[in-house]
Amino acid sequence: MTTVTPDATLRAPASVLVSMAEIAALARVKRPVVSTWRRRHGDFPAVVSQSSGRPLFDGAQVAEWLIASGLGNAAPADLRSELALFGIVALRNRFTPWQLVETLGSLLCLRRLDGRPLTDGVNSLPDDAEADGTLWSVVLRRAGRIDAEDDFVLRELSSLDAAAAPLARLAEDLVEAAYDEHGAYEWLLAARSRLGLDSLAADAVAPELRRLLTQLTDLRLRLEHGESLTLADPYVRAGDLLAALLDDTEDRDRVTVLAADLDERLARITRRRLLLAGVGELDLDVQTGADLEEGITDPDLVVTQLPYRPGETRSVLAALEQVERVADLLRPGCTALVLGPADALVDALRDTEASQLRSALLRANLVESVIALPGGVLPFRPGYRPALWTLTRGPVREAEGKVLLADISADRLTADVRMRLAEDVLLWRTEGFRALDGHEPRYGRIVPVADLDRSFGGPLTPPAPPVSAIWSDEVKERPALIAEAEARLERATAAARAHQSEHGPYRGGVLRRDGRLPRRTTLGKLIATGMVTRLPGHRVDDRHLTADGHHAVLGPEEITGESPVGARRIDRLLLATDYDRVSLTEPGDIVYTLTPRLALHVDRAGFSVVAFPARVLRVAPDAEPPLTPRVLAALLSAARGTGRSPSAVRPARRIEDYQLPDLTPGEVRRFDALLAETGHRERLLRAQTDALAEARNRTIAGLADGTLTLGDPPTVRNPPTG
Repeated sequence: MTTVTPDATLRAPASVLVSMAEIAALARVKRPVVSTWRRRHGDFPAVVSQSSGRPLFDGAQVAEWLIASGLGNAAPADLRSELALFGIVALRNRFTPWQLVETLGSLLCLRRLDGRPLTDGVNSLPDDAEADGTLWSVVLRRAGRIDAEDDFVLRELSSLDAAAAPLARLAEDLVEAAYDEHGAYEWLLAARSRLGLDSLAADAVAPELRRLLTQLTDLRLRLEHGESLTLADPYVRAGDLLAALLDDTEDRDRVTVLAADLDERLARITRRRLLLAGVGELDLDVQTGADLEEGITDPDLVVTQLPYRPGETRSVLAALEQVERVADLLRPGCTALVLGPADALVDALRDTEASQLRSALLRANLVESVIALPGGVLPFRPGYRPALWTLTRGPVREAEGKVLLADISADRLTADVRMRLAEDVLLWRTEGFRALDGHEPRYGRIVPVADLDRSFGGPLTPPAPPVSAIWSDEVKERPALIAEAEARLERATAAARAHQSEHGPYRGGVLRRDGRLPRRTTLGKLIATGMVTRLPGHRVDDRHLTADGHHAVLGPEEITGESPVGARRIDRLLLATDYDRVSLTEPGDIVYTLTPRLALHVDRAGFSVVAFPARVLRVAPDAEPPLTPRVLAALLSAARGTGRSPSAVRPARRIEDYQLPDLTPGEVRRFDALLAETGHRERLLRAQTDALAEARNRTIAGLADGTLTLGDPPTVRNPPTG
């Protein structure tokens, strides 16, 4: 990004020059949209400078124009925040990313502690170096008075001189965009990767995992049933997990927080973050160290992520010892959530000492649930396999001596999976083991600890599919569905035999051609002579597509076979009201696409909607010489030069230039009959293979989950051996 001259930037950081590509990012549109705005709207901000031939615009003017015009996809608050971020990034040539995050966070924290704007009393000063010095002197005096013990901001602000004064103005811009200091700081931390602080974002978890942890704490319900609550995180890092929990409640004045981290910088970032989130100074204790020492009170709820270690240096025993230290923090009735490596929390253990420690934790009646999570829920560490333990000291009587084992490692952590899994754990926590009354876990199994102890060091994974899956309607109906597939196979086989008996074996009657080859023509010539008509496809809004509409929608997905024909449909009434110029296909129309490759489909039934970039070729019924859709589609599919090289943007030639043999009327008639016969036999064979595949797959699934067994097979003469 390009800015105004360094001196001007430092005096007025909001005056940022942005390119057209950056305007597109600011407005959350594609780059060509900005060019269209410049061309169509006379009031679009004027160019104020150029860099390497690129026009540059005043960022503040662009943001105000986007807000006034209502164009783009960004909310006004987001526009102001993004513009402030551009100003922050512009200062990276003067400050390190750490200085930017620490100083801006300290300024926001000072503003909250003092209860008034940072520029209060100095706004009337001229915008020059002397004013910067005055502003920064005032900021330092306020920091020394309010944070004399250096708990939050003093050292970060004292380490800089008046060159940091523009950051105070940027902090005010952030507060104005986010409405308060807490929102401004959370927005700043959300942009830490864009500021170049990947190390500060490396431990961040995916949003759905963060929501899962929040649900599993059940913080709102706990606050409703108690006067106050103490949260703790002994490995807090930047405080992401605690911040997520606090965002889920409005009763932050009734929450006390204990936290610790080895990195003093991170501990101070977290201290500021929690203060801005609404935790009172007297209710906040963020320590620097390897363990959470005794603080202002005992924790009621612990949520933590074990420190990451690369696989080659990771110690399973060390991870389990960290879990043990977390368990030691719990009083009766208190809960902990521990996110850590699956090789320590779930996998089979080879080390005897580690196996003994994990067995001891299980026997202590502390482990409530063990959940194997899918990879990718830690976005910055896609190869890391995480798992989650929930611990409860003094579980309900029905849960004593048992543990809930769940495995969603092969699933995507969607909102639906998250809700069901959280319900499994919360019901298990409050009610314990229940008979088959609809409350069986949907993602796991309840296993006696004694069974796990006998398999010393064995994996903590469900020994079988969840009971809810085994007793689902689909599983119960599986034998009937297999029998139905077998009946379809028998009917399809009978139909194939009947066709074979009536028409005999397949014989194409092909012969080697003698004499001259047929002359060539092109599709373009057929279109020019009226034998074939080319019709356009239509742009259809994806929001209007359903699975049960009146008209099938044929696009590249259906024509290339990626999606079944008829999977996407559109309602007849919607088509009439919103797409009054759309024409439907006629029976026999050829629907084709060149993107991503040449593919053709003969629409036998017609009355379909063709979605761009697919198009239609319609053969004239009275074409002379005669031509049929089947024959034309077959010849086009075999035309030479229809592909494209991997690096090409467009096909090697237009479809109008595809060359075809000019067949005689007799050849067209016989070729069309042959294509019809092969198509019919293919459908007969496909019906058999589909029915056989369904019966086979359902049988495999039933034997794999233990819900089916096999009796003696019927006697088969000469059974296959391969």
